[in-house]
Amino acid sequence: MEIVGREREKAELKRYSSSGKPEFVAVYGRRRVGKTFLIREYFGDSFLFYFTGSVGGKRLARLKDFDLAIKRYGGGTNAPSNNWSEAFLKLRGLIENAPDGKRQVVFLDELPWLDTKNSDFLPALDYFWNSFASARPELLFIVCGSAASWVVKKLFKNRGGLHNRVTGRIHMSPFSLRECEKYFSQLGVVMNRYQIIESCSVFGGIPFYLGLFDKGLGPLQNIDRILFEENAPLRDEYDDLYHSLFSEPERPILIVEALARKRYGMTRDELTKAAGLTDNGHFSSNLEALEQSDFIVKYQDFTRPSNGAYYRLSDPFTLFWRYFGKEGKESKDEYFWTNRREDGVRRSWSGYTFEEICLAHIPQIKHKLGISGVSTRVTAWRSREAKPGAQIDLIIDRADGVINLCEMKYTLHPYTITKDDDNVLLRKRQAFASETQTKKALHTTMVTTYGLTQSGYRGAVQSEITMDDLFAL
Repeated sequence: MEIVGREREKAELKRYSSSGKPEFVAVYGRRRVGKTFLIREYFGDSFLFYFTGSVGGKRLARLKDFDLAIKRYGGGTNAPSNNWSEAFLKLRGLIENAPDGKRQVVFLDELPWLDTKNSDFLPALDYFWNSFASARPELLFIVCGSAASWVVKKLFKNRGGLHNRVTGRIHMSPFSLRECEKYFSQLGVVMNRYQIIESCSVFGGIPFYLGLFDKGLGPLQNIDRILFEENAPLRDEYDDLYHSLFSEPERPILIVEALARKRYGMTRDELTKAAGLTDNGHFSSNLEALEQSDFIVKYQDFTRPSNGAYYRLSDPFTLFWRYFGKEGKESKDEYFWTNRREDGVRRSWSGYTFEEICLAHIPQIKHKLGISGVSTRVTAWRSREAKPGAQIDLIIDRADGVINLCEMKYTLHPYTITKDDDNVLLRKRQAFASETQTKKALHTTMVTTYGLTQSGYRGAVQSEITMDDLFAL
C-alpha cells in the first residue's frame, strides 16, 4: 500500500539514508500511529536486518527469536544466545559480512519491549553502538517504540553510554485532516468532509483505527461496528492502549481522566489536585510521556508566558472513550452511537472535539489568514477578573501588530452570529484588552464547519475559517 502523507518523515529518512555516516535514528510516537508501516514501506526489502520485540514472554524466548531472525538474514551460529551481549555480537558479525559500498539498514522495532527487567538489554545496546556501530559509516541503525516515555528516558535523556548517541529523531504524529482524507480515498471509503471530521473526532488521525472502516457502511455504522458490537475490534482498546505504553499506567490514566472532566484544561497545580497525585518527578515524567505520545498538549497563557502553562487532553479517542465508552459497552446496544445522534452530551462533546481538531491545525489556520510567513506566538487566555468568567482557547499573537482571538463553532449548517453571541465576543475582547493592556489590533476570527451566514451580527468578525480550510496543506 502506498504511503499516505508523511512528507516530512520521508524527507528525514531520505536525509539519514544518504548522509554517508553512521546514523542512530529513533522513530517514536503513540501506538497505532503507523511507525512500523512507514519504515517497512519506505525501505521495502532492503533491510540488512529487521527484528521486532513482543509484549510479554521471557528474556530467553526473545533471545531465541532474535537468533532465528539473524539466521533468516544469513548470519549467526547454532549456539544459542544466553544474553543480549551475545545476541548483539551476532548482529555485529552479520554487519561485518555484508557487502561493502551499500547502505546497511538495521531496524529494531518495539525496542522498549526488549528492555525487560534484569535483561541488561540497554548495556548491550550501549556497547554494540559505542564499540562498533558508531564507526561504520555505511550503517543506518533505526529503532522504534510506541512507549514514548521509554524512548525519551532511555535514549534521549540517557546519562550513561548512550548519552547524545541518537543522531536523528523522528516523531510520528497522527494524520492531519488532509492525510485522513487521502487515506480514506485510498481505502475506497467515501465520505464528505463533515463526516471525516465526525469520524476523526472519535478516532483521531490514527491510521490503524481509520483502516478498520468498512467502505460499505456510513460513519455512524462504522463507529458502532468498530467500538460497540459484541466482538468489536476496538472494544477493549482504551485499556490496552495505556497498558501497552506505560509500565505503570495507573498515573497516566488518572491524569487523562482528570483532564477529560475539564474542557478548558488545567494548570499543573490544578491537575495534581484533580488527579489526586503528588507533584514530583514521577508526575513530570508522566506528563512528558503523555505529551510526547500526543495524548495531551501543553500551552501557555497569554499573560503568563514563563509559568502559565495549561495542560489539555488532545487525544480524540481517549476523550471519546471517557465520555461514552463505558456506557456504550455496558448498554449492550450494537447501535449505541447511531441512537445518540441528537443527544445533548454528544453535542457538547462534538464542540469540544472540534476545538481540539482546530488546535491541531494551526498551520492551516495561519495559511488561510495569509500569515504563514509571519512570526507568531500561539497561546490561550483565562481571565482573572471577568465576571462571569472569560476564556479564549486559541490566540494567534502576530509580529505584524495583530492578535487573532479565535472562536470555534461546530454546526451542521452555516453559523449565524446572534446578538447574544455578539455580546459574548465583545465582553471577551474587552476583558482581554483591559487585562493584557495590549496595544495590538484585536481581530475576532470564527472557525466553523460551513462558514458564517451574512445575517445577524456578521460584522463583528474580522476573519473566518471553514472546515475546508483545515483540509489545506
